Amino acid sequence: MIPVKQLLRNVAPDVCVAPQLEPAAMAELAALGFKSVVNNRPDFEEGPHQPTSAQMQAAAEAAGLAYVWLPVQPAWQSPEQIARMAELLASLPRPLLAFCRSGTRSGKLYQAALAR
Repeated sequence: MIPVKQLLRNVAPDVCVAPQLEPAAMAELAALGFKSVVNNRPDFEEGPHQPTSAQMQAAAEAAGLAYVWLPVQPAWQSPEQIARMAELLASLPRPLLAFCRSGTRSGKLYQAALAR
């Protein structure tokens, strides 16, 4: 298993993106100093083996992290989803981690939120 720290990609000094994480990674994120997690994956995007948002939220909250589920599609994010990400970036405690299947969608959503 790859350590969570190796999966993180900085998009800002206090914002990172990452590929799909397991619920157990939430405690490791908290130990690394993260305060918030945004999950950008729809449930069951890759089938029943993918952790659900509810599982991720329970693990994040148990680790003391703020958690928000903002599922978006890989190829397109709506203006409402972009606006919601901008709100989250302005309101959630940092450092913040956003994740999706590969990290790319979360990075694109972050950039779109900044450009609003």
